[in-house]
Amino acid sequence: MSEDWKKDRFGAIERNENPMVLTRMKSGYAVMGDTQFLPGYCVLLAYPKVGSLEDLSLDAKTDFLRDMSLLGEAIQSVCHPRRMNYSIYGNSDEFLHAHVFPRYAWEPEERKPYPVSQYPREMWIMPAVQYCEEKNLYLRHQITEKLIALATGV
Repeated sequence: MSEDWKKDRFGAIERNENPMVLTRMKSGYAVMGDTQFLPGYCVLLAYPKVGSLEDLSLDAKTDFLRDMSLLGEAIQSVCHPRRMNYSIYGNSDEFLHAHVFPRYAWEPEERKPYPVSQYPREMWIMPAVQYCEEKNLYLRHQITEKLIALATGV
């Protein structure tokens, strides 16, 4: 599969060409993270695109934060981590998005007390942990199914 869609992730979503999309939510799109060294890592992309949480109305903020928590709940239900971490930065990608990281008991002890961003750069770019349909499609389907059920109250 070509990765040209990564050059314009939102355009690829609009063209139905972004293979990482889990589902459309009220506030945006839930997508799988590019790297899966922490299995189940996902991102919520606000849509339509805005620069930051402060750019949203109170109702839209509530929707975004609710969707972020539902995404975390879906990951928790499927992956059974010891806890969930949520991060909204906006430092390098200047559009609102939230990282939702499962944290596991099997992580190295020296990593457990720190944010995921403290993992070495190589963990983020190693080919072995990049999202791959062959390895991660079933997990993606499980998270999608649980997320849709939570979001629709089924």
